[in-house]
Amino acid sequence: MIPSAYADTFARDHLPPPEQWPELIFERPEYRYPDRLNCVSELLDRWLAKGWQDRACMISNAETVTYGAMAERVNRIANVLVKDCGLKSGGRVLLRSANNPQFVAAYLAVMKAGGIAVATMPLLRTKELAYPINKAQISLSLCDIRLAEDMEKAKALAPALRRIVYFNSSQDDGLEALMREASPAFTACDTAADDVCLIGFTSGTTGEPKGTMHFHRDVLLIADGYGRHVLKANETDRFIGSPPLAFTFGLGGLVVFPSHRRHRPA
Repeated sequence: MIPSAYADTFARDHLPPPEQWPELIFERPEYRYPDRLNCVSELLDRWLAKGWQDRACMISNAETVTYGAMAERVNRIANVLVKDCGLKSGGRVLLRSANNPQFVAAYLAVMKAGGIAVATMPLLRTKELAYPINKAQISLSLCDIRLAEDMEKAKALAPALRRIVYFNSSQDDGLEALMREASPAFTACDTAADDVCLIGFTSGTTGEPKGTMHFHRDVLLIADGYGRHVLKANETDRFIGSPPLAFTFGLGGLVVFPSHRRHRPA
């Protein structure tokens, strides 16, 4: 494996031993990623260098967010995570929200800062929230204020969770208030291509939920594979759908495919 950027080695320590891995073959040129790779630099930052600051990145019922505005949100949240919340590289952050632009910004900020995002369904209740917190030893959560009740109850069952920061909030200690004081600039963590950037827990319908770990390169592989060769999307296409971002196919369909344009036909 490539030398990790993470101070907190929890995720890599809990990967299966290499002899149990499948054979990973990246022969196609679009799958040959550099050893040092932060997926958010590819999903977002590279488009600012191409002059896309004023192009629409995300459209919701409430607002249209440009690439430039999304990048600033992500950078401010990343600074809040590191400087205000003390996030160490490799630390896990629980995300809890319905689909909205601030959830997307928080998701990308965690990964850009070198954290590991653990997104959860809004329908999960106290015990269902406590399980991934305890399993992944999560100490920090970013949560939509509208889902605070079960989040606070889960904290009592999950001693590892030390801090919850609420967003879409007018609280003095809420994420938006902290963002106003944070720098709009942030340099992406120098992560390895095979550093874990998200843990997706299964639904648990056949037993206890399983935490599936995904690397920075995995986030881009779905776009450079399915996005490029099946969807064949171009820069004028817009994506819409109902899958929750807490599911990896929601993240792929509503964030990764629209944001990652390397798959645009030549």
